[in-house]
Amino acid sequence: MRLYLTEGNPHCLKVVAAVELTGTRCELQFVGVEERVVPFLAHSKLPCLQLDNGNYLFSTNAICQYLFTLRGKEPSDLTNQWLEWEGTELQAALSGALYMAVVQGKRQEAAGALQKKCAYIDQSLTKRSFPFLAADAITVADIVLWGALYPLLSDSTFLPGDLKALRSWFERVCAVAACRKAVESILKGKGLQALKPYLQKQPAPSQRAETPASNEPEGGESAERVLTEEEIGAAAESWSKGLSAWPKPKPIEHPVLPQPNKKNVLITSALPYVNNVPHLGNIIGCVLSADVFARFCRLRNWTTLFVCGTDEYGTATETKALEEGLSPQQICDKYHAVHAHIYQWFGISFDHFGRTTTQRQTEISQDIFRRLLDRDFLLQDTVEQLRCESCQKFLADRFVEGTCPLCNYEEARGDQCDKCGKLINATELKNPQCKICKGTPVVKSSKHLFLDLPKLEARLVKWLEDSMVSGNWTPNARFIARSWIRDGLKPRCITRDLKWGIPVPLEEFKDKVFYVWFDAPIGYLSITANYTDQWERWWKNPEQVQLYNFMAKDNVPFHSVVFPCSLLGAEDNYTLVNHLIATEYLNYEDGKFSKSRGVGVFGDMAKETGIPADIWRFYLLFIRPEGQDSSFSWSDLLLKNNSELLNNLGNFINRAGMFVCKFFEGRVPEMELNDDDKRLLAQATWELRQYLQFLEKVRIRDALKCILNISRHGNQYIQANEPWKRIKGTDADRQRAGTVTGVAVNMACLLSVMLQPYMPSVSASIQEQLLAPPQCNVLTEEFVCILPSRHQIGAVSPLFQKLETDQIESWRKRFGGQQPDEGSANQSKTEVKPTTETKAAVAEDAGKDADPQRAKQLAEEVTKQGEVVRELKAQKAEKAVIGAAVTKLLELKKQLVLAEGKTPEAPAQKGKKKK
Repeated sequence: MRLYLTEGNPHCLKVVAAVELTGTRCELQFVGVEERVVPFLAHSKLPCLQLDNGNYLFSTNAICQYLFTLRGKEPSDLTNQWLEWEGTELQAALSGALYMAVVQGKRQEAAGALQKKCAYIDQSLTKRSFPFLAADAITVADIVLWGALYPLLSDSTFLPGDLKALRSWFERVCAVAACRKAVESILKGKGLQALKPYLQKQPAPSQRAETPASNEPEGGESAERVLTEEEIGAAAESWSKGLSAWPKPKPIEHPVLPQPNKKNVLITSALPYVNNVPHLGNIIGCVLSADVFARFCRLRNWTTLFVCGTDEYGTATETKALEEGLSPQQICDKYHAVHAHIYQWFGISFDHFGRTTTQRQTEISQDIFRRLLDRDFLLQDTVEQLRCESCQKFLADRFVEGTCPLCNYEEARGDQCDKCGKLINATELKNPQCKICKGTPVVKSSKHLFLDLPKLEARLVKWLEDSMVSGNWTPNARFIARSWIRDGLKPRCITRDLKWGIPVPLEEFKDKVFYVWFDAPIGYLSITANYTDQWERWWKNPEQVQLYNFMAKDNVPFHSVVFPCSLLGAEDNYTLVNHLIATEYLNYEDGKFSKSRGVGVFGDMAKETGIPADIWRFYLLFIRPEGQDSSFSWSDLLLKNNSELLNNLGNFINRAGMFVCKFFEGRVPEMELNDDDKRLLAQATWELRQYLQFLEKVRIRDALKCILNISRHGNQYIQANEPWKRIKGTDADRQRAGTVTGVAVNMACLLSVMLQPYMPSVSASIQEQLLAPPQCNVLTEEFVCILPSRHQIGAVSPLFQKLETDQIESWRKRFGGQQPDEGSANQSKTEVKPTTETKAAVAEDAGKDADPQRAKQLAEEVTKQGEVVRELKAQKAEKAVIGAAVTKLLELKKQLVLAEGKTPEAPAQKGKKKK
């Protein structure tokens, strides 16, 4: 491995210390700030770690985690929380403080900007809610926080004497030999002055000294942004305009069609497969994320079309039909209705929700196929494939499971390995097994058609680079697409020996159908064509249409390589994706969702809990797995509902409306703004603009936090001004109470609009209570007085209900998985939470007698997997890859305990693993 560094770069401290502390063999190479070290990037971000397989890591925290995990030092959940806090919260304050101290010479201001963050760390150390120096063993959290803080805290004037816990911890980490070596390597004994040449070449950081504290693991305070007088004056001026010059909401008239010289947004979410009921992870991974963006686009008055539908062809449908004694078409009809009902309950605002078993799908798919054939982008070849003699059929790739030939992952599918992300052929699998009957398939020959990806590679590369430069591609989407190109493209088979699918329109292939991954993305086109006969105005109009694809990361290869190649080769001016938005995976508690084992909440079950759909939406969006995998947690759902929704957002909106009703007879009072009011308007305006910027970049979690920040500021504003007291005082006091109430209720109305993409029903309830004018439902960069003096509001009532612990425990038990045996005393225990669909399910082993042979096998697997974790050479070099390996190791250990006849321990609570 090779680590690229820059002298005087403060971000390099932590990674050098991590290299030294873990003893990793790694070449350190110092380069200039402007030097290009990564071939496919115009400007390389330093530090960066080049792995032995040629991949790169750029995030300093990811590099540190990777190095620690290589040595078997796996971070706890609490450690991960603090690493995220450092990256999202502390760095924002540090960048400004460092610039002020080193470049501008404002040392006192820099210390002030950092004070609250240091106090928060000190408080956490005092409470022992930091995972640092656990059992005197230094952790990755120690290194990351130390490396971030060292440039400033090494100067004693930046570290107040009353922060004793922080001072003690900092001195202890500074004494570690690896840290001393890192300091000498990067700062060369020059202290803060060593940073000046580097910082002078960087853009001046935002004036925002503090960022929202909603990510802080255990509370913390949020400070107002440092606002300029110009910003405050501009906010007050905007406020005074009211809705007089406000744009009117654009009515939705179907069919929605792109307009010349307007912003036209086409949104798709990955087509859910029809034979499965979607679980919460499926919902957040595509349709819910896409819905938030679609609703946002409509609030911006952009011409917006949002389409989706069920993917219905393939072997999985045939198999489900056999299981249920129905025809494939009957299965599609049944589960299409199930999906449609679930998405309707979740409030997904499709313009059209269709399906792929239509005549238009056949016509468009066969047309694209013929165009590829005519342009010589298809190949014929006789291939060996797996056939199950017991089932009397060739097996679709997803119905073969075995050991990956590349990374030895034991549960790889026949088309792709979920661990290393590589495409594989089913015949390459080691120890293949038919997932239908569990038999061993045999290899048979059959003639098939292939998409000639190598012949299309040059076109694809040019398009990819153009799209990634001009569009918003999530980092994982960029990485996966580029890794395919780097590894070289191979011809991809597009036909299958099946009956349920689109027929191949060639006589010699009349007994075959298209591979579902060839025709399924074409479903976006055919679904639009079933919505409007003018579908080509969307799909053959790249000059005027911006296309956004939403999906989970496992769908990226097909949307970034295979499907674009089909459209490029068809040479028919198709609209290609401009913005590919991919999530990581959402897990359930400490494991995976499993319908067969009753683990996790599925779409048809969410309604049964009695929790409103908007609460589910809010929580899933709050924990949306963007940079890494995340987990649904019942305890965290309770916490977020009761704190963020009930005590923060709901409390502010309800108080604002109640004050109008109680003190001013339901009419918005007269408002005379003072400097504090104007400053609040400027703060809300700044958060609104951040919200707009985040959502335009499809940073959905960050934008949601802007909403919560506004309500948090509003609560603080009400609390500081105490209108319930002032209303009983002098005329001036009553006037002040009126102003505070009027400003607050207008902020509540603003929040109702910003909430629409996230919680549409709650948004509608707020606007109904406030009798908000429909014209307010357009988002611009200005916060205006929506509800003027004398505006009559309606009846006000609470928006949210408190969740109780006993409710949560009941649901945790209900959705935690049931044992199959009746009458067992431990039947409803939820300790067994499978995290991988291993061949020997934990649920089948629980409570049974010891199995020495199985225990011996598992012991070997535990040893083998432990070695994988310690010497991980991940193909993608992402946190998710490391996390998957660690998760599998923990799962194997659980199975080993059961096979030994022991009772597994209850799962440790989050954050309690390394005490």
